[in-house]
Amino acid sequence: MTLRMNLAVALTALTFLAPRTQEGGVLEYGLPASAGMDSRKLDQAVRLYRDAVEKDELRGAVLMVARHGRIVLHEALGWRHRGYRLPMEKDTLFRMASNTKPVVATAALILVEEGKLNLEDRVSKYFDSFSNGKSRQITLFQLLAHTSGFRIQPILFPFDEKSEGVPTLRAAVDKFGKEGPQVEPGTSYSYSNAGYNTIGALVEHASGSPLESFLKRRIYDPLAMKDTLNHEDPEKLHRMATVYRGARDSHGKLEFRQGFTPDDPPDFPVIRASGGLISTAMDYGKFLQMYLNGGSYGNVRILSRESIKNATSPHAKTGEDTFYGFGWVVSKDGVYSHGGSDGTMAWVDPDRDLFGEVFTQSPGGKNPSHEFQQLVNEACTEK
Repeated sequence: MTLRMNLAVALTALTFLAPRTQEGGVLEYGLPASAGMDSRKLDQAVRLYRDAVEKDELRGAVLMVARHGRIVLHEALGWRHRGYRLPMEKDTLFRMASNTKPVVATAALILVEEGKLNLEDRVSKYFDSFSNGKSRQITLFQLLAHTSGFRIQPILFPFDEKSEGVPTLRAAVDKFGKEGPQVEPGTSYSYSNAGYNTIGALVEHASGSPLESFLKRRIYDPLAMKDTLNHEDPEKLHRMATVYRGARDSHGKLEFRQGFTPDDPPDFPVIRASGGLISTAMDYGKFLQMYLNGGSYGNVRILSRESIKNATSPHAKTGEDTFYGFGWVVSKDGVYSHGGSDGTMAWVDPDRDLFGEVFTQSPGGKNPSHEFQQLVNEACTEK
């Protein structure tokens, strides 16, 4: 029996909650009271991060909360580069890491709606490298839900295959197909960067354009995400935050080691689909609001309501009360979210008509994101 069949009950139990924000509504700033929120609770939520920065448990953060389409909290705290005393700014650019996955899943669903891809398509229909006994059964659905059976290590793949002397995403993905899944496709969940990079290659193949070009044309530009891209921009490096990786020493003391710094060379020679996104809280907030709106933002529609529902439904069980949809972690109460390994986290709460963002670049630090989310929930005093 497939994992999807095992989750039939969960799929019917978690119903999609239509957003109360006016369809196509765009983000605007407003007072907490105008969105039915308690400003004192929001102040407590911000204080969690102000205290964390003062105690050097985090180097900096940008926080955003929006409800009913109104941004009621947007704060920048701490440092984007502590050594140079460069403060975090509201428009600081963040390395989003796996917060890329909801965007790439959205791209794949756009092509599904256009009939250029199908959720039940086997990858072997498009890539000969998957036409073998091990990989032939892998479908787009399974890639999106992390149930492809891939257990490829290391998590971040090496680019040691070349096409005409230039590394390509497709060349790396062909390696995955040849290596094949270690578990029967469709039977179990395992978070897979290889799977999402395969989705990226499928997007390139079906759209006939490079991955970043498709994302820019079909998502970033329509949503006016002017500061979102999939590679470092030399003209915007001064706005990027430095990554500080936290770890405990032998005495249990938290110490930070400087990681990525804005003038470092790129980590990979190609645009990936498993990570690599660079964005701001405002830009990514537009993407989240589009989901909360049911697929539209302003006068543009990115996805249908049906696709939004599908993306945020529980397709694979990941824990006691959590599931994976298409690019999103879905909780039993219908909240969907995703995080990134460099310290970013965002969630969407359809029941409260709310989204929140906690963007740091201090992975391994003491991040009070759960407490922050709880206080934000408590701040909702009215429907």
